[in-house]
Amino acid sequence: MSTNPSRVVSAEGLVNARDLGGLERTGGGHTPRGVFFRSENLSAVTARGWRHLHALGIRTVLDLRQPAERAQSGYRAPDWLTRVEIDHDGLTEHPDFWAEYWESGLVGTALYYLPHLTRLPHRSAAVLSALARAPEGGVLFHCVSGRDRTGLISLLLLAIAGTTEEAIVEDYLISARNGAAVAAAQGRPNGEPAAEALCRAHGTTTETAFRTAVAACAAAPLLDLLDTEDRKAITTWRGTLP
Repeated sequence: MSTNPSRVVSAEGLVNARDLGGLERTGGGHTPRGVFFRSENLSAVTARGWRHLHALGIRTVLDLRQPAERAQSGYRAPDWLTRVEIDHDGLTEHPDFWAEYWESGLVGTALYYLPHLTRLPHRSAAVLSALARAPEGGVLFHCVSGRDRTGLISLLLLAIAGTTEEAIVEDYLISARNGAAVAAAQGRPNGEPAAEALCRAHGTTTETAFRTAVAACAAAPLLDLLDTEDRKAITTWRGTLP
């Protein structure tokens, strides 16, 4: 299955950006467009690319990277853009949790998603709260490659909107397929083959590991961590869903 061309964000400097709108929902209809966008790091976005993002209505960027990652590969945002930074991983604060995944390399796979949601739910809840409180306009969130941290938050948002499991999985697999292009653009090796090999060594695959996360993901406990206004903003996709 190929990406719906209307969902692709063709901003100069980005190769893994798209609108989370336009995906099929279980009760009929599709997720609203122009509300939430996902991408890789924005450090390569050109002036023309920023103008394209502005034309799409994006007014806030939420950076999910660790402080060290932001320092290593930062970017200067235009004056019209609100920028929010939240370290979704919590590597420094939760070394015991991360030791297993960093040592094994599983940090680059979907095998850490459910444990992260279960043991560190406040990390994702903080992101949802920031998405809820962003100024008027579209919100784009990103990590480095736009696959794992971005994929986990996308999973939550899409699940909350009642998106079909197949649509959620397909959206994730787009980023896996874009891995080589992202790596080339960022001047680093493509990590997708290694991630697939790690998954297979643990009796699964990139796709199956994510399907398992989708099937077992429970957003309700995270929503319970939000205040009433933030919860309403997220469950209605910032007022675009009933």
